[in-house]
Amino acid sequence: MTADATPTDLVLTLLGPDRPGLVEAVAQSIADHGGNWLESRMAHLAGRFAGILRVELAADRVAALTSALTKLEGHGLRITVEPGGAPGQAARPMELELLGLDRPGLVHEVSRLLAQQGVNVEELSTDRFSAPMSGEMMFRARARLDVPTTVDVSAVRASLERLASDLMVEIRLAEPR
Repeated sequence: MTADATPTDLVLTLLGPDRPGLVEAVAQSIADHGGNWLESRMAHLAGRFAGILRVELAADRVAALTSALTKLEGHGLRITVEPGGAPGQAARPMELELLGLDRPGLVHEVSRLLAQQGVNVEELSTDRFSAPMSGEMMFRARARLDVPTTVDVSAVRASLERLASDLMVEIRLAEPR
């Protein structure tokens, strides 16, 4: 394999009006250029399609794939292509779950505490739903975290417990299942 054919990782972000065939069009472009679809997260949000994905392909095919993806923008899909980053520091994975009455600022308060502790949010999903008995709006968050091996997990847990009490929510920090 030549130096130009060395595999490289790309991170693509996608945003546009949701419609059938968007994922297929992106997948076709990646396949046409010899790329391998490695991982992705995609969602329908407020009538829009949003996605992020990681692709591996030969370095000498990056420009051609980027050009092909740019042509999809004619259908209203905005695509950005970025090189993949280097792996981070040694960390242990943790899972965080939050449940409580919905109110502005919950994500900000928790993410600020995590950042202050040096904890990285690797993945975050949130949703709102109506409580079965009261009908009040509830907020639920699930996050996958990377806690550096230099960070004391018990101190992070204690800080989250104090915050949960202040915010009147339930927060659980645990090892991945």
